[in-house]
Amino acid sequence: MDLSTVVWRKASRSSNNGGDCVELGRVGDTVAIRDSKDPDGPKLLITPRTLRRLRATIKIA
Repeated sequence: MDLSTVVWRKASRSSNNGGDCVELGRVGDTVAIRDSKDPDGPKLLITPRTLRRLRATIKIA
């Protein structure tokens, strides 16, 4: 999947001190996730439903 045109945005819960930053981008019906410190590194591709479930799980933990 070509991710060269994805518009990335920093997750609202990421820190502003240059540390732990996660970026999200939409690719059609998919959500791409990457580490902002390694933008050319691996990306995780998930469905919006999976992202909602992940966020709900993280809030519980």
